[in-house]
Amino acid sequence: MSKYRVVNVSMPEEFFKEVDRLAIEENRTRSELYREALRQYIDARKFARLQRETAARARDLGITTEEDVERIVDSVRLGRRNKKSA
Repeated sequence: MSKYRVVNVSMPEEFFKEVDRLAIEENRTRSELYREALRQYIDARKFARLQRETAARARDLGITTEEDVERIVDSVRLGRRNKKSA
């Protein structure tokens, strides 16, 4: 069973009203909207970190352009095709 914790958050009145309007429009609770917003924020942060790490690794490997990426992908695809026909 999942445990929940209650969190108090302060925000400007206009923002609060917008959240209420959105909740009514989407037939959701405020809590559902806040959870979804935080989920998306956390996912965006994870994705940004992954991009930074991947970019650093690519630079270390000498992959600096889209053409480098395309060349590598084409090479891998050609290798797979050759394995299937063997």
